[in-house]
Amino acid sequence: MTRAPLDAPRPRRHWPWSHRTSTGADVTVAVLLLLLEAAVFVLVLFGHGMEGWAAQGDPERIEAADLAGRVWMSQFLVAMLVLAVLAMVSRARWTVASHLLAAAVAAALLVLAQHDHDRSHPRPAPRPGPEYVPCYSGSGRCN
Repeated sequence: MTRAPLDAPRPRRHWPWSHRTSTGADVTVAVLLLLLEAAVFVLVLFGHGMEGWAAQGDPERIEAADLAGRVWMSQFLVAMLVLAVLAMVSRARWTVASHLLAAAVAAALLVLAQHDHDRSHPRPAPRPGPEYVPCYSGSGRCN
């Protein structure tokens, strides 16, 4: 009886999620990305603040710079969360933790900026209904 030679097993592909990222590489990437994100965040928001300062009291330009800063912060927050998901796929625990920490700080700063905007721009009082009759002093027709 003759035997057929067994096929050699196929080499396995190494996907990023097939093995955990080494701790040294993970910590290095986490620290570098955290410093890079912090630097980009501070520099871009400084640029938006300088635009508001350069407006020289023009309320429309100041509002535009403020809005641009808040919109950029929200987009940057989404980008950080996408990077955290990519780090999760790569099974890099420290990178995920640093991205989530940075995203939490960015989210808190975004909430504070939006709260500051809401406090400086209160909503107008609601208009009275059609059945409202104002009370004039001395008219004798007050409810």
